[in-house]
Amino acid sequence: MTTELQQIKQGTRAAWAAGDFHDIARNDLWPLGERIVQRAGIQAGEDVLDVGCGTGNAAIRAAQAGARVVGVDLTPELFDAGRRDAAEFGVEVEWVEGDAEALPFEDESFDVVLSTFGAMFAPRHRVTARELARVLRPGGRLVMFNWTLNGGPGRFFTMLGGYAPPAPDWVQSPMQWGDPDHVRDVFDGTGVELSFEREIAKHPLTRFATADERVEHYTTVFGPLVMLRRMTEAQGRWPALRRDLAELYEITDGRADGEYLVVLGRKA
Repeated sequence: MTTELQQIKQGTRAAWAAGDFHDIARNDLWPLGERIVQRAGIQAGEDVLDVGCGTGNAAIRAAQAGARVVGVDLTPELFDAGRRDAAEFGVEVEWVEGDAEALPFEDESFDVVLSTFGAMFAPRHRVTARELARVLRPGGRLVMFNWTLNGGPGRFFTMLGGYAPPAPDWVQSPMQWGDPDHVRDVFDGTGVELSFEREIAKHPLTRFATADERVEHYTTVFGPLVMLRRMTEAQGRWPALRRDLAELYEITDGRADGEYLVVLGRKA
């Protein structure tokens, strides 16, 4: 691993470890864990890998379905909260520190590979796609949920990118994972046959009375935003970022809709 790539990964780990991602997982992403397990049709006794598992919103649901589940994430600081949730729901998940670009598992180890907005944040997409395919058994299923560029989360991450330091040219945007043509391209030659659908994630936001209240909350719990707030405060650019966030978070009907791409794959 080059020094530059290693620094990128260390920065990614630090960003997701900041704040309290468990708050995001339980309040914003929790229903999607159940949904991805249903889309994958996970059965009791299957071996399932959740890539970029975070605190386990999908991994725990797969374990509830009776699968043998491994959750892998670059940021092991998230695992303690995941272990507590797994214990609360009476299931077992194996938690493994690992990189989506170099999964620490043998070839053809899993019947199902899942990723709920996790693997999309690895910097090299073709490398990641080959790893996801490599660990799948023949006939195995792949299901990914990836934010699209034009959905609310896509606009959010695009806006944050305007304040963050520029990434090296070889670092690919996670939003490209929301484009079916791009996903087909990075999986080309892996033996995984793909199909796609689009869905909308709807999250009730009634716990926030105003957009400003939501800004304050997410800049203390969402790790990448926590780090970006610290940086922009030091630069004197926080008022501008705060304004842009408030505009993005403006609450009209009490709900925020997020479009995402469903990637459905089967390995030949």
